[in-house]
Amino acid sequence: MKKIAILTGAGVSAESGIATFRDSNGLWENHRVEDVASPEGFARNPELVLEFYNQRRAQLHTVKPNEGHLLIAALEKEYDVTVVTQNIDDLHERAGSTNIIHLHGELLKARPAKGDGFIVEWPGDIKPGDVSDKGVQMRPHIVWFGEGVPEIENAARVVSQADLVIIVGTSMQVYPAAGLVGYAANSVPVIYIDPKPTISYELKQRGNIHLIEKGGSEGMADAQKLLTELLEK
Repeated sequence: MKKIAILTGAGVSAESGIATFRDSNGLWENHRVEDVASPEGFARNPELVLEFYNQRRAQLHTVKPNEGHLLIAALEKEYDVTVVTQNIDDLHERAGSTNIIHLHGELLKARPAKGDGFIVEWPGDIKPGDVSDKGVQMRPHIVWFGEGVPEIENAARVVSQADLVIIVGTSMQVYPAAGLVGYAANSVPVIYIDPKPTISYELKQRGNIHLIEKGGSEGMADAQKLLTELLEK
């Protein structure tokens, strides 16, 4: 069975009503990103950070997967598909995808703020005073700015073994995720779906790139037809 690696970002979930990471003014939901998405921000004001993610989590419970998510999940009927996503929502899971690597963590999980600790399912609010069995305050299971990306090596392995790569809903400008396409063999076709594509350094270094200048759902519909042709060559 042919292996497909699909790299997804905020643009896929935007069609479901989830805001993309940063507004044009550089703020995220009217907050400085450094204040709500960094270890330093959490140390300064844990209440603000916890409430910020509580609001994101509450919003997640009000939205549904869109056609793009569903089309990605449907590819598993014919191919060995792994989704490598920068998104922290669970919309790929709800759409039916079964092999998902979350590079930046998962909104519906929590872990202790210090130490390696355990990761637990956490669908509701995280409040000050919610602690682990060792008395450590719990925090969202999110990779913040300045923190390592534990799943990046696993993701690189998946891309290196792929027969075809699809990029959808991400501008491929944020590292280390942006460097993942560089792990695909040069002979491997890359389908890049974006209404206003930006060709990253890694993409410029390779051939066999097929642009689809559309949004996630429309683009995935076109990609279904194209990938059949590419994989049969």
